[in-house]
Amino acid sequence: MANQWTKALLRKDKRALWHPFTQMKDWQANDQLIIEKGDGVYLYDTEGKKYIDGCSSLWVTVHGHNNQTLNQAIKKQLGQVAHSTLLGLANVPAIELAEQLVKIAPKGLNKVFYSDSGSTAVEIALKIAFQFQQQTGQKQKTKFLTLTNAYHGDTIGSVSVGGIDLFHKIYKPLLFKSIKVTPGDADELEKVLKARHREIAAMIVEPLIQAAAGILMMPKGYLKTVRRLCTKYGVLLIVDEVATGFGRTGKMFACEHEGVAPDLMCVAKGITGGYLPLAATLTTDRIYQAFLGQVEENKTFFHGHTYTGNPLACAAALASLELFRRNKLLANIERNVKLLARELPRFYQLKHVGEIRQCGTMVGIELFEDKKKQTPYPAKTRMGHQVILEARKRGAILRPLGDVIVLMPPQNITQAELRRLIEITYNSIITATTK
Repeated sequence: MANQWTKALLRKDKRALWHPFTQMKDWQANDQLIIEKGDGVYLYDTEGKKYIDGCSSLWVTVHGHNNQTLNQAIKKQLGQVAHSTLLGLANVPAIELAEQLVKIAPKGLNKVFYSDSGSTAVEIALKIAFQFQQQTGQKQKTKFLTLTNAYHGDTIGSVSVGGIDLFHKIYKPLLFKSIKVTPGDADELEKVLKARHREIAAMIVEPLIQAAAGILMMPKGYLKTVRRLCTKYGVLLIVDEVATGFGRTGKMFACEHEGVAPDLMCVAKGITGGYLPLAATLTTDRIYQAFLGQVEENKTFFHGHTYTGNPLACAAALASLELFRRNKLLANIERNVKLLARELPRFYQLKHVGEIRQCGTMVGIELFEDKKKQTPYPAKTRMGHQVILEARKRGAILRPLGDVIVLMPPQNITQAELRRLIEITYNSIITATTK
């Protein structure tokens, strides 16, 4: 039985809150979990129950919750200034973070434009690419090339280059049309680029893995091929590292696996360690210079956000990057990648596990009603949701993508904690699929 405080909070929630990606009729009809605090890889609800955060609070938590280094960095910055606009002014943390991002980014990405979410980082990249072409005599280059099943955010521009009907179909009348190709098909990509490169401003891709589509993997070498073909046909390459950046694939950025340097790179999610909203779009000197001119030429990039380069968020991001170095976090991630690779194959023994996809510490376990025929469960069964309810009973919080069970724990998770998360997931799948 829930305590009185929890009951009161639930009533207030159901009266006032509209939750993202949530069918609120279902939400209203059921009891819900309310998180009160966090510590390390654990979250605690208002009943005092402890859970492993198996989805990094939607793929953002890097160093765990209530990390004292991050806490102190924010407190120290609070003693200076919480916010100062970047429109017409500069601030210390924003400058220092830009310098650090340039140092760790793929070669050639020398300029940083801040925003506050992955969607806005993508929106900015699209607008920069479009305006660059307009200002360099390529006015016919107004289209964008993207992949089917792509997800790049929820603003109108980012949805326009997305391709998941479940999320995007309803908004079709609002969107600009993009050109789509099949992920991993290099021959189709070259055919389209050869025929239409004169009208394409840029191509946008998620490197190595389409995350929100269900942890779908790209063939090895595909990203490198995309880079080569974009260069060959004079098309800018935008890489969306919002989900894959800051260690999720085993390297700081997924581009590094194939030695790719894009023309624009979007980062967000883990940039502050999961503490505060912040995003960045990085680009090259060549693109930046196309925006330089006399004021009356109107070459300025007319885009900005109230909280662009927020000092608190930038201070948190600087502290997060310091923790990567101090704790040799990429080495811990490498150990966990290997542990997952050893432990995950046994899930194939389960009757309804059809496919397991892993890229670094990003894992998707796809469930089927009939795994031999790869027949999906009926939508009303909500099998992925049933699994996460079982996981909560066992002390873990997961969030599925349909019937794909996603594991993406904080990057500082220990081997023992990771084994526990794997075991909870394994047993939760068994229970939910055999009811």
